[in-house]
Amino acid sequence: MAIDIQPACLGLYCGKTLIYKNDSTEIYGECGVCPRGQRTNTQKYCQPCTESPELYDWLYLGFMALLPLVLHWFFIEWYSGKKSSSALFQHVTALIECSVAAIVTLLVSDPVGVLQIRSCRVLMLSDWYTMLYNPSPDYITTIHCTHEAVYPLYTIVFIYYAFCLVLMMLLRPLLVKKIACGLGKSDRFKSIYAALYFFPILTVIQAVGGGLLYYAFPYIVLVLSLVTLAVYMSASEIESFKDLLLRKKRLIILFSHWLLHAYGIISISRVDKLEQDLPLLALVPAPALFYILTARYTEPSRILSEGANGH
Repeated sequence: MAIDIQPACLGLYCGKTLIYKNDSTEIYGECGVCPRGQRTNTQKYCQPCTESPELYDWLYLGFMALLPLVLHWFFIEWYSGKKSSSALFQHVTALIECSVAAIVTLLVSDPVGVLQIRSCRVLMLSDWYTMLYNPSPDYITTIHCTHEAVYPLYTIVFIYYAFCLVLMMLLRPLLVKKIACGLGKSDRFKSIYAALYFFPILTVIQAVGGGLLYYAFPYIVLVLSLVTLAVYMSASEIESFKDLLLRKKRLIILFSHWLLHAYGIISISRVDKLEQDLPLLALVPAPALFYILTARYTEPSRILSEGANGH
């Protein structure tokens, strides 16, 4: 039997916190902000987040975890130069840093010590922006009920970025100093300096647009993977299957883009109906095949040469 003499809570995210409970009695406090790890139910009571993340939630977290890794690899490749032997080791180090950061983030999240997390279900876009829904009954006094209704999908990304940054600062400078002998002193640490810029940018993007990214990331992955694959193949003057097979690096980049294509397709379909959704993965090689089959008509190498000559 629940005892609650308080009036109904105002606002979408204000709730009553459980103060006392025994076999027959539940006593709730006044309406206010729910503690961390809880969110309001339909009766405006704060309830603990006890569900496991859905597949789509894991795919979102995977996307946010891949962002710093892809940026690390991009800037390592950009600043290492074509003849630098240190690029491969830096790529592997970046992968280790992000992998360890992801594992540690899961271990320190609730429940602590296991590679699992408990979460609250995302119901709508406003769940990500509870600070915009603090009620003001008399238009003067505001009742602050801001809390993480999508626990822990919002804050866990910040924790992951923090661990990535710490591990990078501990491991990468020592590695670069020892193996990046082919680079000048000013160029050795540029990929690290770049990370010191893009981590704050990623943090701001998550803070402001986390909810938008949650719903849009499948389409972002799909569009960006298609665009970057087309740009790479045109810049590398790949116009036939023979050109594609000339270097192993080209095949690695192609397969990486195929994985991103598959990631985007799975995220969009959410694999709700496995028998219907899995055949969509057959479309993964389609953009590369379409590019190669139509390259003879567009001649990207001619366009690039004319652009370089200023015509």
